[in-house]
Amino acid sequence: MYAPERQQEILRLAREGGRVDVLSLAERFEVTAETVRRDLKALDQAGLVRRVHGGAIPAGRFDLEPDLSERESTAADQKSRIAQAALEELPGEGSVIFDAGSTTGRLAGELPLDAKLTVVTHALPLAARLADHPGVDLHLVGGRVRHRTRAAVDAWALRTYQEINADVLFLATNGLTASGILSTPDLAEAAVKRALIGAARRVVLLADSSKLGQEHFARFGHLDQVDLLITDTGLSKDDARVIEAHGTEVVCA
Repeated sequence: MYAPERQQEILRLAREGGRVDVLSLAERFEVTAETVRRDLKALDQAGLVRRVHGGAIPAGRFDLEPDLSERESTAADQKSRIAQAALEELPGEGSVIFDAGSTTGRLAGELPLDAKLTVVTHALPLAARLADHPGVDLHLVGGRVRHRTRAAVDAWALRTYQEINADVLFLATNGLTASGILSTPDLAEAAVKRALIGAARRVVLLADSSKLGQEHFARFGHLDQVDLLITDTGLSKDDARVIEAHGTEVVCA
C-alpha cells in the first residue's frame, strides 16, 4: 500500500473511531511505528487530524465535547477494566462521590449488591443506575442539567458540594497532560469538578490512556490533587513515571 492510500485509510479510521493510535496502525498496515508517525504528521499538516499522545484524533474534534452516548462506546473494554479495578477503592462502609462520566458510570453499574454506601452524584444517568440499589443511600445533587453530559452544574450543585466531606471521590476528566493539568471543554463542568475535589478526603481519577496528552478549554485541577490514577495498559511506563512524579499513584488495569 502506498503512503497516500494508507493515509486515506488512517483518516477514515480516525473519523469512524474518534481516535487512532500509532501501535495499532503499525500492526494493521504491517509498517513501523515511525512510518505511522510520518503519516500522522502529514495528515496533521494537512489539517485533517490533530496529533495527540500516542496517536491522533480527527481535526475539529479536539475541543468538541462528545455526547455521553458516544463516550460510552469509546474505549469500552478499557473502561470496563478500569471500573473493575476501581471497585478495590470503595470503602467498606462510608461515603463516595461519583463524578459525571462514562467510566464512573461503569463503576456505578458494577457496585456489588452487598455494598453499604452513601453515594452523592450530580450525574443523572449514574443516579438512575443506583436508584434501586438496596445498599446505597443515594443523594442526587441538583442544578441546571447540561444536555451533552446529563450532569447538573451551576450554583445549586456548587453550593451542595461545598457542604460535603466524603471519603472517596471518583473523578473523571476529558484531558490529562504530562505536566499534570486536568481539563474539560466546559467552564460550568470545570467549576463543579473543582468543588468535587474539595469535597473528598481521597481523590481517585478514572481515565483511559487516550486522555493523556489532551488539554481542553477549561482547567479544573492538577495531578498533585489526585491520590490515585486508574487507567489502562495503554499508558507507557515512562508516562506512568512522569505522573507518579506528581505524587499520584498509578494503577494500569
